[in-house]
Amino acid sequence: MNDKERKPWVTASDVAARAGVSRSAVSRAFSPTASIAPQTRERVMVAARALGYQVNLIARDMITQRSSMIGVVTAGFENPFRARLLSDLMAALGQRALTPLVTNAEDPRQVRQSLEQLLSYRIAGLVMTSASPPLSVAQQYLEHRIPVVMINRDANLPGADVVVSDNAAGAAHAARMLAQAGARRVAFVGPRNASYSASARAAAFVEALRRHGDTDGAASVRIQDTPSDTYACGVEAARHLLSGDTVPDGVFCSSDLLALGMIDTARQQFGLRVPEDLRVIGFDDIPAAAFDGYALTTLRQDTQGLANAAVDMLAERMQAFAGASRTRVVPVTCVVRHSCVGRPA
Repeated sequence: MNDKERKPWVTASDVAARAGVSRSAVSRAFSPTASIAPQTRERVMVAARALGYQVNLIARDMITQRSSMIGVVTAGFENPFRARLLSDLMAALGQRALTPLVTNAEDPRQVRQSLEQLLSYRIAGLVMTSASPPLSVAQQYLEHRIPVVMINRDANLPGADVVVSDNAAGAAHAARMLAQAGARRVAFVGPRNASYSASARAAAFVEALRRHGDTDGAASVRIQDTPSDTYACGVEAARHLLSGDTVPDGVFCSSDLLALGMIDTARQQFGLRVPEDLRVIGFDDIPAAAFDGYALTTLRQDTQGLANAAVDMLAERMQAFAGASRTRVVPVTCVVRHSCVGRPA
């Protein structure tokens, strides 16, 4: 068949004709659980590869009355941590033969329309990440008995499952390390009002400092709220913190991007040495954290663990929707580098 004769879409009937089998045999060949002779499956696959055939997932879902499409609502694609989480989430869904439909929640004016479009695809489940829209937006999915799993979100939506990193343990590690590294004027930097994760880390950090303050000599903690968790916000936070009368000598940032902005500004605009004058700890362990120019001590989030747990819980809900909300906590790992060399425990 030349290019002019090639059809825009190759159908299962085309594959059946080339392989010399029935149309139903083609369907069974592409269903991992269907019963079909190995020789027949191989003939179908050879014909499919020759014709460039791809399974029409939408048509298959209509026939089986079971959707394999999963809505993934996220934002902040430029953030290295979220990009890595999204990549691991795509892989975890693929391993279960589930097809992701990704919606960008960056523009709040278009979020509701995008989510309504996802409903029109009759998706089998929804995954919402930390940068996704308000929880009220997900309520309509639960009302349609569509399972919802949230990653690094607050666990206050009845019927939805939650997967979170161990923010409390990570923040406690950071507090202990700063104290043992000699920091006495400590600050927390992060978007507490805009981010569940930042709020949880801030609360746990302050509590850990209060709990260990008497023995380690750590004084009160200064809180520097930021609009977001970007590098630019870290730069602005550094300008506020380091230009006052009482300059902190230890900072825990709720994200690595904030910490990188903090380090660059401390060095370039205030002439401070890291860690001699200013100890800095981040959260995420993005690739840039390991660069020689930063050597950032940080708390590594297990993106693969978060993704796998979310997809596992989603698959369970797809089999049995009813039941109370569940929360799974994924451990974080302390990665000690040059920016703060205290011990994590």
